[in-house]
Amino acid sequence: MSLKGKTALVTGSTSGIGLGIALSLARAGADLILNGFGDASAAVAEVAAFGGKVGHHPADISDVQQIADLFAYAEREFGGVDILVNNAGIQHVAAVEEFPVERWDAIIAINLSAVFHSTRLALPGMRLRGWGRIVNIASVHGQVGSVGKAAYVAAKHGVVGLTKVVGLETATSNVTCNAICPGWVLTPLVQKQIDDRAARGVDPKQAQHDLLAEKQPSLAFVTPAHLGELVLFLCSEAGSQVRGAAWNIDGGWLAQ
Repeated sequence: MSLKGKTALVTGSTSGIGLGIALSLARAGADLILNGFGDASAAVAEVAAFGGKVGHHPADISDVQQIADLFAYAEREFGGVDILVNNAGIQHVAAVEEFPVERWDAIIAINLSAVFHSTRLALPGMRLRGWGRIVNIASVHGQVGSVGKAAYVAAKHGVVGLTKVVGLETATSNVTCNAICPGWVLTPLVQKQIDDRAARGVDPKQAQHDLLAEKQPSLAFVTPAHLGELVLFLCSEAGSQVRGAAWNIDGGWLAQ
């Protein structure tokens, strides 16, 4: 499949899942707009190796005006966004009655509200050009709960619901909107949970095994490459009638 001539924006794409998805899209010929904090030069170089145009915008997507600035940059430098992957996310673990209010607000802003704002800004251009793909990286926690993750679970459930609505509102167009719901992916967020277990005296390999065994029957992590290939499928003609779906890629987590 070729995405030559298409521009993809992937939020939170200077490392981890987002970078893996960006690499898959670049390999298929898309031009890429990366987004994330800090020095993005290594990520830009890695994506640019596939030969397409690559840009980076450091928007803090918890800020609505910075999201607008990101889309203005996309329009100015790339002619708009054809493929939007809402990937950026943060996490905090605490019981509801102990959950810091500022952490709740930050998680909802980045994991849910930013998906809405990016989607509403992307849709007009997609409709005008007669083609578009919106892929929201949700989570199995968009469909089930886990203790201590109130804000994350609430936000990801919201992403799945928003995906269904946008999928319905675009159902008669060549724009699709779907969510991908990964299980455990070995990202810095997940590594921290492994490290926290190891800090309690558990062997790091055992800590990793125990984390997987609690939820993910395959006992193997989903990889950013797995997610990137699924994004490519949703961008293809074969995926054109997948609309408003929440696609599990979780090693069997939700089959239990």
